[in-house]
Amino acid sequence: MREVLLLKCGELVLKGLNRGRFESRLLHILRARLAPLGDYRLSISQSTVYVEPQGDAPVGEALEVCRRVFGIVSLCCAAVCPKDMAAICDTAARYLNDELEHTRTFKVEARRADKRFPLTSPQIGAEVGARLLEEHPHLRVRMEGAERIVKVEIREQYAYVSGERLPGAGGMPTGANGRAMLLLSGGIDSPVAGHMMARRGLELGAVHFYSYPYTSEEARDKVIELARILSGWTGKLTVSVVPFTHIQQEIRDKCSEDYFTLVMRRFMMRLAERVARHQGCKALITGESLGQVASQTIESLNATGSVCRLPVFRPLIGMDKEEIVVRARQIGTFETSILPYEDCCTVFTPRHPQTKPKLENVEKQEENLDIDGLVEEAFAGIERITLG
Repeated sequence: MREVLLLKCGELVLKGLNRGRFESRLLHILRARLAPLGDYRLSISQSTVYVEPQGDAPVGEALEVCRRVFGIVSLCCAAVCPKDMAAICDTAARYLNDELEHTRTFKVEARRADKRFPLTSPQIGAEVGARLLEEHPHLRVRMEGAERIVKVEIREQYAYVSGERLPGAGGMPTGANGRAMLLLSGGIDSPVAGHMMARRGLELGAVHFYSYPYTSEEARDKVIELARILSGWTGKLTVSVVPFTHIQQEIRDKCSEDYFTLVMRRFMMRLAERVARHQGCKALITGESLGQVASQTIESLNATGSVCRLPVFRPLIGMDKEEIVVRARQIGTFETSILPYEDCCTVFTPRHPQTKPKLENVEKQEENLDIDGLVEEAFAGIERITLG
């Protein structure tokens, strides 16, 4: 029995004259992600992407890959058959046999995209439902709240029969809305922020600040693993690892303790913007949540963000920790994020940090620092690691 994947597009269907650009981007991403598995023929019609395995290319593995492609709202495996009611009923009975053996209630939803087909959608559903009831007398039809929904679609060339439909990643295709740089720490928040903005169609780069020997090799490896997990959603992801030790030592020696974190964060934003511009990014992404820590008050966010000219996206700004943890579990980063290896944000942490700083006071703290020289030195020492 010939089997294909049907991928339903999400927000792309709302696009106007530029819809073709989004669809082309989606097909390009799907081809790249599926290429390691084998040969697949892809096409798109009426907001559905058809993925047809060629030769011995696997279907199940392709389904799992496609589930992590942004722009797909739902997907399923489907059997292909001629546009003939006898063939459709036979296909449904054979293809869904095992699935329906363990189901108590079902309904059939039919969609007749090809209006030349002689039966209406309700008539198609009634005939297929009758056949399935013959094959499985234990079944009962339930129009609301059925355990299993059997779908029949009549398209231009063929009919498609499918059972369980899985949720997709949603959002927009990666890169459809440009490129941005994620400040990636080893914590729970920043990977979630990156995933959320990638879901909105941004291609990601990442920058990580590394303070050896104050932070360990294990802490660095943890961040690389987080990037690897993210790349399963975003595709290829390059992490720029910035040496940050000298900057933190200079801050410790020349700034008041209560300003350590603020000045450090301002250096991070300067360097992240420098890396972003070098890699063609048009925005920065952080995992900040309002009021979560001292450096995330309104005043502190203003002080750290004021050194940037690029826009700073903070998708977690209105979320609490519990909501962020739920997201982290969903995308697979949580267990890695909670590994007990500290990042550079925990180095030289002040006992009583400023929570309502005045910008002029923060800038005064930086007067004894060679800002340009320290940024140049750190930028020159960047190590780049590409995942995915």
